[in-house]
Parts: sequence; structure tokens; C-alpha cells
Amino acid sequence: MIIKNLMKKSIVSVVLVLNSFFLFAQTNEEKMIKEIYKSSLTNSKCYSWLDHLSNQIGSRLSGSASAEKAVQYTRAQMETLGFDRVYLQEVMVPKWMRGEKETAYILDNKSKTNVPICALGGSIATSKSGLIAEVIEVQSLEELAALGTDKIKGKIVFYNRPMDNEQIESFHAYSGAVDQRYDGAKEASKFGAVGTIVRSMNLRLDDFPHTGAQSYGDIPKSQYIPTAAISTNGAELLSKKLKSNSKLKFYFKQSCEQFDDVLSHNVVGEIKGTEHPDKIMVVGGHLDSWDLADGSHDDGAGVVQSMEVVNIFKNLGYKPKNTIRVVLFMNEENGLRGGKKYEELSLANNENHIFALESDSGGFSPRGFSLECDDAQFDKIASFTKVFEPYLIHSFVKGHSGSDIGPLTSKNIVKAGLKPDSQRYFDYHHAANDKFDAVDKRELELGAATMASLMYLIDQNGIDTKQ
Repeated sequence: MIIKNLMKKSIVSVVLVLNSFFLFAQTNEEKMIKEIYKSSLTNSKCYSWLDHLSNQIGSRLSGSASAEKAVQYTRAQMETLGFDRVYLQEVMVPKWMRGEKETAYILDNKSKTNVPICALGGSIATSKSGLIAEVIEVQSLEELAALGTDKIKGKIVFYNRPMDNEQIESFHAYSGAVDQRYDGAKEASKFGAVGTIVRSMNLRLDDFPHTGAQSYGDIPKSQYIPTAAISTNGAELLSKKLKSNSKLKFYFKQSCEQFDDVLSHNVVGEIKGTEHPDKIMVVGGHLDSWDLADGSHDDGAGVVQSMEVVNIFKNLGYKPKNTIRVVLFMNEENGLRGGKKYEELSLANNENHIFALESDSGGFSPRGFSLECDDAQFDKIASFTKVFEPYLIHSFVKGHSGSDIGPLTSKNIVKAGLKPDSQRYFDYHHAANDKFDAVDKRELELGAATMASLMYLIDQNGIDTKQ
């Protein structure tokens, strides 16, 4: 009996010690997360960095002089942050220029109504005098194919399927509509269309046309047709007028041009891990933007938040166990060349990436993370919810992480994308109002702190891997 009682007391003591150790560890993590948020909200540089990118440099379309200025600016700023090294990765990128501002109008019974449009990225120009033709409205690529050549030849195809307003997650609404923008011109050309107009990828009704990438695929250059986005208000008006006059005509003029590829760079800053220097954790966003505005949400916010992660660690004196790289990718918007080049060099150097975090969903209030990983890895990261609860970070889901980190193929890598509140994102996405004044300083800093917190937790706890 005495021996049994001693055994019970020993077991209880061990359990109490383990529980105390666990609580101590959790308390330390909670304290560190609190310090991370405090540092970001009181001592950050990300908003001033974004101010410079947006207001001093401006739009940063791949291959442009301003994109090169952004490379040099962010490189210089990272060199002040105490990285072990900061360097550039050469990458050839496409160069497309919009040219003079586009014009368009609806010609209905000799009455002209101007509407806002913008050329889609990679489109060819119209003739110098512009293009005018009858219009046929479709809701999908499938409807286009069903109509066939007889009804489409010689006309401008008007794609008018709205983003689905019933979707709570606005990125789901975007993915459900964007095929008409990306593939619309290519598919319409196959049936003899002379041009395409696409309803802007935008949930609200306004007068801002939203650009974005489109592709001619593998069709011959002789079959390329000009393609542009029309504002949502313009799309509503055109659709309404077509219902009363199916023979009306649409005119648009654009002078965009595609040039040969040019040299650009990814910007990389690296801090060697104190315990596992061979294990690499990436945090990044894309440095390029579309040319209609400053690209403050897409993706100036992600760029400066990624840089801020290291600024926070520097301010707190935190030395990571694993190697951390801040990677500012070039050419996400119209080619993904930067992400592909980073992976190419990673494979050539036999590098081992264990974690990658991307911010490319705007600088709005953070809500959680979208994760690409197996179930065990997901469960481990989702277990961090307790320390995130005081900061209203609650959404840990499986899903797309980010386009630039998408090409990474290291064994057992976990990829994560910051999930901000998405309800306002597509009001600005690829449009002329994506400017510095659309970004809230506090929301931007909260996002940076959330990213730094996850980087810290992964660095401390590691990644579970399959045997």
C-alpha cells in the first residue's frame, strides 16, 4: 500500500511538473506575441515604407523604370535592418505598356454614351482609329461556344457575368468569374470575334475599370484581338441598352504594346538561423503592381508587411532558430516569373524550405491564414488559435496560400497565406483607386504583427513532417 501511494504521488508530481512546464511555455509564447503586436503598433516602419513606394515611386508594372526604382529602394531599406545579407536575383520579365488612356462609347441610334474602360494586361492595341462593331453579350465561355461562329463573327463579345455576390468569401466570387477575363479574348477569337469587353472583377457598382492579366494561349498572333475591361456601371448600362437595341455598336480605342522581355530582380534579405541554418522560412509579397495606380493594397502592403516582420524581430532582439528570408517577388501580376525563378534557384542550390508565408490579399484587418499542408501540419498550426484569440485572428483554413510561393516544392513544406478581411479588397483590386489613402495604417500594422507572430510560432515549434 505504501509503495502504491508513493507511485501515485510520483505520477501526480510528474503530471504537475509537465503541466507547469506547458503553462510556462504557453505563457512565454503569449508574452512574445503580445510584444510583437506592441512593436508593430508602436514602432513599425511599414506604413512609411508604403508611403514611399506609393507616393514617391508609384505604379510598378514589371519591366518599367518605376519597378526598378522599387527594387533599389526596398534593397536599400532592407540593408538597414540587420540582415546577414541582402541580394538581388536576376529574372527576365515581360514588358507591356498601356500607352495613352483608352476611350470607349456606346453608339445607340446615333447617340454616343462614353463609358470607362481599360486595356487588359498583355492585350494588343486596336487600330489607330479604334474599333467599332456590333456587340453580343454572353455570361460564360460555355455560352460563347454554344452561340458559335455564325452569331459571333465580326462582333465584339461582351462578357458580363458578375462576381457572385452571395459568396461571403470574396476571393471565391473572384475565382468564379475571372476565367472570362483571362481566357475571354482567346476563346472569342476562335469564333471570329473582332474584340472583347469584359465586366470588371468588382463586387460593387462604380466607374473604375479593373485591369488584370489575360492570355492568348497558343493561338497564332494573327488571331489576337484587342480586349478591355469595362467598369461595372458601364457594363450595367451596356447590358441595359442591348436589351432594347441588339444592333447597337460599341467603339473602343487602345494603344498598348508588348515589348521584348527585360531584366529585373527579386529582392531577398536573409537572416541565418542560429540552430538550423539549412532550414529556410520565407515571408514575402510581390513588388510589381499594375500601372493604373500605386498598387498600395496589391501588393505594396504585402511587401512592407514582410519587411516589417524582420524589423519587429530586430526591435525585440529575437534571433530565429531557422533561416528567415524576406523575398520580394517581381512579376506576379503578368507572368509569375519571380516566383518561378526563386524556385529554380532553390532547386539548383538544393535548398530546404520548411515554411513559406505570403501576403497578397490587401492591407486590411487580418483574420487568419489559408494553409497548404497535410492534416497533421494543419492541426499543429490550428492549435495556435489560443494565442491569436486576443487579436481577433480566428480563421485557420485549408486553401490557396499565394501565387509567388506556389512554385516552391521543398519536401514537407508548409505554405500559408495571410487572410485579411476581404470584403473591400475587390473595390480596389487592379483599379485606379488602389492608392495609399485606401490603406489604413493600423490595419496594415496588425497584418504585419500577425505574420510575425506566425513566423515566430513556426520557428519555435517546428513543422511536423511525414516519416
